[in-house]
Amino acid sequence: MLTSEAPLIVYVDVKSPYAFVAIRPTLALEAELGLQFDWRPLTLDIPSYLGSAEKKKGKVVASKGRSQRTWNAIRYSYRDARRYAERQGLVLKGTEKIWDSTLPNIGILWVMQTSRDRLGAYFEAVYPPFWRRELDIEDISVVENCLVEAGVDTTGFAAFADGAGRALHDELQPQFHPNGIYGVPTYVLGDDILFGREHLPYVRWALSGRVGSPPDIAYEIA
Repeated sequence: MLTSEAPLIVYVDVKSPYAFVAIRPTLALEAELGLQFDWRPLTLDIPSYLGSAEKKKGKVVASKGRSQRTWNAIRYSYRDARRYAERQGLVLKGTEKIWDSTLPNIGILWVMQTSRDRLGAYFEAVYPPFWRRELDIEDISVVENCLVEAGVDTTGFAAFADGAGRALHDELQPQFHPNGIYGVPTYVLGDDILFGREHLPYVRWALSGRVGSPPDIAYEIA
């Protein structure tokens, strides 16, 4: 699972705010180095470790399995991610429910297999509008429209999402925790498993030949 012909494996999830603010910097690094990373979906099972909640017009109308401490941690994580989103000119609104991001994540697999050069365009078609609360990512027609907007041929996507693509997606999911992957973005660089966008300077250093001392862990890339 943690092996690839690519120099770096990148795990992301459309419904993760931290993955959202890592997409553009990671794509920029990929372009800067002239490499192609191996992008893979990790569909987080958020209720299993953070409980669940639903909001309407900004007010919580249902909640299960969340202590006040958990709510405080979630609010902080959104404030933290929002700071980095704003630096990129992006809007990041907290979601009003825990979305099932399986379909747009299967879309990542589809683009990787059929239109690798359009991956950045697909991320732009999905991530920013989703975090502006403009997309129903559980609707396959919405995901197909995002693919079309990105210039990706959708012929066969519905069958892929219901068949081979879903099987591949579902095969990946139970492998994460046993392999030490617990969130996104996660970067797999050889034997190193690095969680968080703050590791991008180190990734750049490592993929550029490891010249000089390794950089500190920091958000150097906007």
